[in-house]
Amino acid sequence: MTKTLLSAAALLLLAACGGEQAQTAAPSNAPVASQAASAAQAVSDAAPAANPQGSLIERINNKGTITVGTEGTYAPFSYHDKDGKLTGYDVEVTRAVADKLGVKVEFKETQWDSMMAGLKAGRFDVVANQVGLTSPERQATFDKSEPYSWSGAVLVVRKDDDKIKSPADIKGVKTAQSLTSNFGEKAKEAGAELVPVDGLAQSLTLIEQKRADATLNDELAVLDYLKKNANANVKIVWHAPKEERVGSGLITNKGNDEAIAKFSGAMKELQADGTLKKLGEQFFGKDISVK
Repeated sequence: MTKTLLSAAALLLLAACGGEQAQTAAPSNAPVASQAASAAQAVSDAAPAANPQGSLIERINNKGTITVGTEGTYAPFSYHDKDGKLTGYDVEVTRAVADKLGVKVEFKETQWDSMMAGLKAGRFDVVANQVGLTSPERQATFDKSEPYSWSGAVLVVRKDDDKIKSPADIKGVKTAQSLTSNFGEKAKEAGAELVPVDGLAQSLTLIEQKRADATLNDELAVLDYLKKNANANVKIVWHAPKEERVGSGLITNKGNDEAIAKFSGAMKELQADGTLKKLGEQFFGKDISVK
């Protein structure tokens, strides 16, 4: 349903007056937008997508290229290495999908706040940026391929701690959490004594220093930290159950079933031939393509 300018303006006014911030599928380290900007993004997500001539798969085949929106500043998923080359788990998975389909890939680096709007406007064919499509609004507007990564909450403690084994054990325990994150809310619900932090690195440092005993956090963020800090004196003791894990895939505008089927078929081939496992181990020290 088309939104009028008046309804969009009303949403912006409500957000500016303290309305609840829109929930997005943004990466965990993406900058927190203002409430007004989040409301604007919510209006944009609800608007219908552009409908260029021909199906997506026809346009890709005619061009011989998949145009991909990605951040380029979101390590280890999409970033520039020391030589300035765009790389990362999502980037390399997308290159491998393009190889399977026999086409080239062109990346267009875009800020997260405008990425999904850019997809709808037809500035690129797909988005590869750890998007899970968890909100009903985005599920109504976009489609997702077979996931190439899965993540969920994990519980981290010191390596010598044998008492804490699940969230049920953190009641009354000092748990280092960002007070504005979903993980902080989960720890609070479990009865933990919250120790406020700015981010994951500070959480794990406080645990190592025995100023906190645990943290609930995102699995991929923790794996990335442990890959870069092999001597960290912390360990993962609990993973969220499968039904609570979220898969990220290539994102297209709604109505491109043939393209989604092609992308998903390529993804299954990459899992079967070990490519996804190899890339997961390269960037995270673990295969993250398995739920």
